[in-house]
Amino acid sequence: MLKVGLTGGIGAGKSEVSRLLVEHGAVLIDADRIAREVVAPGTPGLAAVVDAFGKDVLAPDGSLDRPRLGSIVFADPEKLAVLNSIVHPLVGARSRELEDAASEEAVVVHDVPLLAENGLGPLYDLVIVVDASPETQLDRLVRLRGMTEEDARARMAAQAPREKRLEIADIVIDNEVPREDLERRVRDVWADLVRRAHQPQE
Repeated sequence: MLKVGLTGGIGAGKSEVSRLLVEHGAVLIDADRIAREVVAPGTPGLAAVVDAFGKDVLAPDGSLDRPRLGSIVFADPEKLAVLNSIVHPLVGARSRELEDAASEEAVVVHDVPLLAENGLGPLYDLVIVVDASPETQLDRLVRLRGMTEEDARARMAAQAPREKRLEIADIVIDNEVPREDLERRVRDVWADLVRRAHQPQE
């Protein structure tokens, strides 16, 4: 099994790269999706979030109002740290369960937005960083996701600087290129990952 950490700044296009890797055969463990699962209605995770932030973070149907919670925590590093202390251990435990269920020959890609911020690089055999300039990130968040520029900048500021992500990268995928170039690059990276996965372990 080859354990790969995949990360990138918000708006860099990491989700598109993870989709392409899955098409090639990767087993994807998506930390963001798991983070939503562990705070679904009726879970201990959601109860802990409500205890910490109050019932105002609940939508009328009892689910977590993620935009409202986001507007609270992304403007306050201390509150963000509280949320992370609740969610991250739950995500870690579920990720390990999914990894344990994968085959020995699998290339397991962990899609982890905050990999650099939380110093998680050593957990993986190698780290892939999907890279785009801050200007491109901002444009995509405002134009494609409908965020205000202020909200987009706050989300970007809550993440590690681009330089810190690139420092921990074993492989960098530039996502400021035409689609066909991105697909070609991911195809080459996949071939490298498969080769590594089948190398004898030292």
